[in-house]
Amino acid sequence: MWGFESLLPCQFLGSAASRHGGRRAGMGNTMADAIRRNREEEIHSREVSGFDLMKPAEKLGAYPKRLQSFLHDVRLEMNKVNWPSRADVWSTTVIVIVTVAFFAGYFLLTDTILSSARQWLFHYFEH
Repeated sequence: MWGFESLLPCQFLGSAASRHGGRRAGMGNTMADAIRRNREEEIHSREVSGFDLMKPAEKLGAYPKRLQSFLHDVRLEMNKVNWPSRADVWSTTVIVIVTVAFFAGYFLLTDTILSSARQWLFHYFEH
């Protein structure tokens, strides 16, 4: 049979046991075992060991090395960048300025014509 099988330990073990003809020898009460294991893990996670206290200090101590590595990687990546020449930058800038000026003139002319047409139309229907 196919379908969803829960990943919860008590249900997983229960379904495995039922497939093997009931309880296995030495398996014990699966729900009670799972609860006991969870409590033990909770108690263990509350304990503070000297090793756990050293992790932030180790991270702080590794900061200069990590910063140096990061800056080295940045320098390598910046060397891979294809920078445009001064002539390319100037020609592109001139093209942008000319294009903006052209469209500014076009929209000024279009706006003036449409405004005049609107004024004429309102004046025509006013009388």
